Amino acid sequence: MAGASRDSDEFCDFVASRSAALVRLAYLLLGDHELAQDLVQESLARVYVAWPRLRDVANAEAYTRRVITRTAISWRRRRSFHERPVELLREAPSADPSDDLVVHEVLWAHLLALPPRQRAAIVLRHYADLSEAQTAEAMGCSVGAVKSSTSTGLKHLRERVGPDLELRRTDDEVTLP
Repeated sequence: MAGASRDSDEFCDFVASRSAALVRLAYLLLGDHELAQDLVQESLARVYVAWPRLRDVANAEAYTRRVITRTAISWRRRRSFHERPVELLREAPSADPSDDLVVHEVLWAHLLALPPRQRAAIVLRHYADLSEAQTAEAMGCSVGAVKSSTSTGLKHLRERVGPDLELRRTDDEVTLP
């Protein structure tokens, strides 16, 4: 049991001496102080589990940097990563429900007017919420063709809808006002 105590003491010394540098690294990766602290905490938990298996404690910082970087990349891939909590939620204007139906019908008409590949790319990417690779597989084309078809289709939708029904783009998602 003395080895476990020694490992724990070495880990605590490592954390005490290197945590500030690790938080700086995490901040540079994420651009947010609170998320950087969360990232370091999660990464150090993973490193602690692997600590007894580290052959050379001198390489612990390099290993920890690798864990932080891989975890940050993994976090950024999640859709929920880009969601940010807000103090107050904006309430949707209490509009006439028939307005939503009109918006739906107008958008539907313009969507049907698009060429089939553009329509398929938009529906698969934004309605079915498929990745570009999954959409390419479903359409039997390359990822580049999916990107091009989606971009062109959304451009045409924006042009056709015009100022009466303004479409806003946020991170490749189409939303209505």
